[in-house]
Amino acid sequence: MEAKFKMYKNFFKRILDFTLSLIAFIILLPVMLIVYILVRVKLGKPVIFKQERPGKNEKIFTLYKFRTMTDEKDEKGNLLPDSKRLTKFGRILRSTSLDELPELINIIKGDMSIVGPRPLLVRYLPYYTEEEKHRHDVRPGLTGLAQISGRNTVTWDERLKLDVEYVKNCTFIKDIKIILKTIKTVLKKEGILVGEEHTMKSLDIERKVNSANKKIEE
Repeated sequence: MEAKFKMYKNFFKRILDFTLSLIAFIILLPVMLIVYILVRVKLGKPVIFKQERPGKNEKIFTLYKFRTMTDEKDEKGNLLPDSKRLTKFGRILRSTSLDELPELINIIKGDMSIVGPRPLLVRYLPYYTEEEKHRHDVRPGLTGLAQISGRNTVTWDERLKLDVEYVKNCTFIKDIKIILKTIKTVLKKEGILVGEEHTMKSLDIERKVNSANKKIEE
């Protein structure tokens, strides 16, 4: 059983990722072209949002997504908060997960997997516990166990715990179940918070605050 687990995790999973993501890319290409044009018209250039994220073994790669925010700045030239720059059109892209479609390219390239822990920000790396660091033992995913368990409504501790749980129990059957549950979640728009609805602190800020509070209590 252990050998089958490792065989899937280290070999067959990548073949499945490449095959399914390539098929999905071809089928969804017309949709992607329409979204590309709409983003270009409504938000301007660049259409594709690029950002460095940590992947397997914390190797940094460039993540691709459709742009959902404007470049509005305050009187000092600083970008406004994300909630202020997120347009109505951007909210629709996020709530339908259409902004995530360019990540199929990341999967085809081998940066990501269809299922796995979501690739988070590089600046979060110093704030993971030793146990949570195991989320980077596999390729990050387009969707994952945390995403079908509440998406961005679960706490950071719960989300990271689910990520590690997935890494330790990665199987073909589990991946298929997560993919099917993801489709259901996206269609029903379950557990999605965008813009000002999203009150969750960034992981680094939350852990800094928690650390400071512990020192005060001591």
